[in-house]
Amino acid sequence: MIGPMSDLKDIENLIARVALRDRAAFGELYTRTSAKLFGVVLRVLDNRAEAEDVIQDAYVKIWRNAGRYTQNGFSPMTWLITIARNTAIDARRRKTRTDVQSDAMLEQVADSAPGPEAAAIAASDRAALGSCLDELQQVRAEAVTRAYLEGDSYADLAAHFDVPLNTMRTWLRRSLLKLRECLTR
Repeated sequence: MIGPMSDLKDIENLIARVALRDRAAFGELYTRTSAKLFGVVLRVLDNRAEAEDVIQDAYVKIWRNAGRYTQNGFSPMTWLITIARNTAIDARRRKTRTDVQSDAMLEQVADSAPGPEAAAIAASDRAALGSCLDELQQVRAEAVTRAYLEGDSYADLAAHFDVPLNTMRTWLRRSLLKLRECLTR
């Protein structure tokens, strides 16, 4: 009959073999300890899907750090549980930090969104600008819209309207002066 001390010695031996990169020993270690470690991680995170991801991370750490485990009289399960628990706590902290950052971003967006008064003023300004654009020749209004609202370059506009570059600059400058005059009325 195998007793608890025998199990602990077996787990210590498995950890020692994992330190030597023995994949079979790692598989056996996983089989013997994963249920217990998963329970620890699940208690910390209280979310099964997250716990499944974190337990994988914990076993990666166990694989990488098995050489650091020394038989010091402490239970090998204590060492394994500590790794799993710390990995879960780190994951919870990362999630909390991410949630706080997301909340802060949402608050910033909400604060920067225009209120009813600003929205009304913006709508009024858009209507006034539309009315003033209607007073320009259609070709020039289109050039202004494409340059200042759509981001077309002067060269692109000159090519599109088949006019020299300096002519396009003159059209835009004069059109902007007319728009400014119209908007101040």
